Amino acid sequence: MTEDCLDRVVIKPRLKGNISRTSHPYGCKKRVEEQIDYVKEAGKFKGPKKILILGASSSYGLASRITLAFGCDADTIGVSYERGITNEKRLATAGWWNNIFFKQKAEQEGLVAKNFIGDAFSNEMKDQVIDYIKTEFGGQIDLLIYSLAAPKRKDPKTDIVYTSALKPIDEVVIGHSINLENGKLFKQIIEPATDEEIKSTIKVMGGEDWELWIDALEEANVLSEGFKTTLYSYVGPDITKAFYGNGTLGRAKRDAEQTSDRLNERLKNRVFGESIICCSKAVTTKASAVIPIFPLYASALYRVMAEKDLHETPIMHKYRFFKDMLYGNKREYDEQGRLRPDSWELREDVQEETKALLKQITPLNFKEITAFNRFKDEFMQLSGFNIQGLDYEQLVNLEELKDLLP
Repeated sequence: MTEDCLDRVVIKPRLKGNISRTSHPYGCKKRVEEQIDYVKEAGKFKGPKKILILGASSSYGLASRITLAFGCDADTIGVSYERGITNEKRLATAGWWNNIFFKQKAEQEGLVAKNFIGDAFSNEMKDQVIDYIKTEFGGQIDLLIYSLAAPKRKDPKTDIVYTSALKPIDEVVIGHSINLENGKLFKQIIEPATDEEIKSTIKVMGGEDWELWIDALEEANVLSEGFKTTLYSYVGPDITKAFYGNGTLGRAKRDAEQTSDRLNERLKNRVFGESIICCSKAVTTKASAVIPIFPLYASALYRVMAEKDLHETPIMHKYRFFKDMLYGNKREYDEQGRLRPDSWELREDVQEETKALLKQITPLNFKEITAFNRFKDEFMQLSGFNIQGLDYEQLVNLEELKDLLP
């Protein structure tokens, strides 16, 4: 960020490793608009009308919200943990701007778009959301989407704070990943998780909080007949199995699957409802960019899928999931009863070619032979950068923007 005067600045991208430290408000606005345009062009479909999305401000959560608002004319409530402009740091997070500009566009079309900013794991947030549903949102919801990706969670019953760990179990994993800040390949050695780290990751990323939300919503009698809920998971191929299938993330996701089985029986019996796990494909998100080895795998995968005309961004993937699967007649289940829109990624030919490509990669050629530039662009676009048609030398008036509330 460079300053012209106190409240007018040129906002530049600033990375620390694979974490973006700045976001561009007008870039975020344009990216939201592009996703809305994609849904409008793809067309309307029959779906839910009253939706609660936990983790609504970016990536799959935001894509789901846009899909259902502009694809189904749905009213939405979004819960997210974001930061606005402050006197100390000045700049807001990308999710803050996404919430604001989504709300503006939705309300222009007569849709309700309520944003709650705060800790989705807390009882206080559950109470606030339920009160809003009862008093201002028609009294019931048709769908709850659980798309939270947080590094920590405070247990509302004990006040103990748990921290997740992205690690393998019972093995040391050695591999390569990409440092997006310097654009270089680097070697990673990841030690196995301790028992405590495994338990903590399950507490943060498993199904416990999802079930607590359903408990609270059901007790408040705000679930409609036919209510559905889905949690976004990832299975992945053998290449990422050390972290997903067999690692701490995998343990957390198995816990979520067991939770979904319980919820499904309960909802089916009480409101003729449904709980289901959605196994999504690999996409570029703030969370996936810091998962060990994943950026290199994704860069190779994207080249293969793009060549086969199969590559999807979050908005493309979630539009297909909702239209064709959750509310359509093209459901693809696995033996565990999970929905598998990730089947394109896991196609045998896609995985064989991705593995072959990964074997050819060196520190000197990885940018040329993979879709690294696509992965990097998609990552930067999460924060409003690298978007065509935007003048990033233009001064941004923070004084005008800081009064905008999500």
